[in-house]
Amino acid sequence: MVAEKQAKPTVEELLAKAKKPAQLAPGMHKFYEGKMQVMPRCAINSPDDFAIWYTPGVAAPCKMIQADPEKSFELTNRWNSVAVISDGTRVLGLGDIGPEAAIPVMEGKAMLFKYLGGVDAVAICLRTKDPEEIVRTCELLEPTFGGINLEDIAKPKCFQVLEKARDKLQIPVWHDDQQGTATVILAGLMNSFKLVGKNPQDALITLIGAGSANIRTAFVLMKWGVKAGNIMLVDTKGVVHSGRTDIKKDDDPWKYELTQITNGENRTGDITEAFKGADAVVAASKPGPGTIKPEWVKTMADDAVIFACANPIPEIWPWEAEAAGARIVATGRNDFPNQVNNSLGFPAIFRGVLDVKAKTITDDMCIAAAEELAKFAEERGITEKDILPRMEEWEVFPREAVACALKSIEQGVARVKPSRQELYERASSIIHNARESTALLMKQGLIKQAPSQEQLLK
Repeated sequence: MVAEKQAKPTVEELLAKAKKPAQLAPGMHKFYEGKMQVMPRCAINSPDDFAIWYTPGVAAPCKMIQADPEKSFELTNRWNSVAVISDGTRVLGLGDIGPEAAIPVMEGKAMLFKYLGGVDAVAICLRTKDPEEIVRTCELLEPTFGGINLEDIAKPKCFQVLEKARDKLQIPVWHDDQQGTATVILAGLMNSFKLVGKNPQDALITLIGAGSANIRTAFVLMKWGVKAGNIMLVDTKGVVHSGRTDIKKDDDPWKYELTQITNGENRTGDITEAFKGADAVVAASKPGPGTIKPEWVKTMADDAVIFACANPIPEIWPWEAEAAGARIVATGRNDFPNQVNNSLGFPAIFRGVLDVKAKTITDDMCIAAAEELAKFAEERGITEKDILPRMEEWEVFPREAVACALKSIEQGVARVKPSRQELYERASSIIHNARESTALLMKQGLIKQAPSQEQLLK
């Protein structure tokens, strides 16, 4: 009965719905002239206050920070500031479109940071494709920010940039296309396996697409406890296995490492081989429809799980996957059940690590975040059509932030160590403030109401 309800929209209607945001976006972006602005944090009652906030009073906190640079986290907004850094080489599904064209995406990321996590994020798009220059830029910016979010950087240099920046900087560095995607996928798989009654450590998991998202997902799954031999990757040339001479250690050491430790059965061949007997398939590959075929799904294990994460069109339509035997289907879209969306991860994870002034973000923190996401959804009830929290359930974000903060403290990378209750109250207050501030600005007309869709599409 559910499949019949889902099948009502025609393919043409779904394609039209998928295209609508892109049709509206240019007019909306032009109307608002961007998505982010800078607002004062402090009270300004009269021009006399400028003597405190600027000269001559500002010299006193400057001297305090000169004597102890760590005080920059107490006396400035550094504690809540994140740089969203991209070279524009792999933007969404657009590829290498350049730094200027990447700005709308990075501004969008900054908006989500603020609204969902209360984090002040700044879009910084670089005119370089050199990984060493990107890392050096992160080093040069470190004194201004409490964290770095790397975004839309092509593989494999994204791995190199992340690892080198993590080693060199004393603030959290994160690549959302890697760690963010892996976090939310893991949370979804946790609850999916609970619903189908399978042990994840014994499950066979296939990852379709061997880009930054699924490569990091493989490592995070293994860190969580999935056996390496039970994971299979598929790239454009077929199943990834130890005999693949085209995957070289010098070119891509991360993917090469996975050739040596995953695919315990040493399967070879094309994509169809990776579906046979698989308990779960996670696709982060070419947009569909038709990238994954129903006949392949039929060869999977009973009670199969499929995450078809490509946007705007998933690798397979959900109703096609269900008709072929999949029990749980997730996509990257919000108009289907079970949306797998990075926005469930990065705003709260950064909220947590910023609140303890952490020096790094580890994969263990990603796992802690995933566990809290899964737990939140489980507590309010999960079903085959509802495996993850939704973005409007804002209460999940403070909880996720606390989980990451506590893991930071446990791993010895936190500069301060508040209690669980203090962390929760702080995160809740900051996130609530961000949401309410936006609502107030809209109510007062300081953020203008957008034109109608009809006006935008004229």
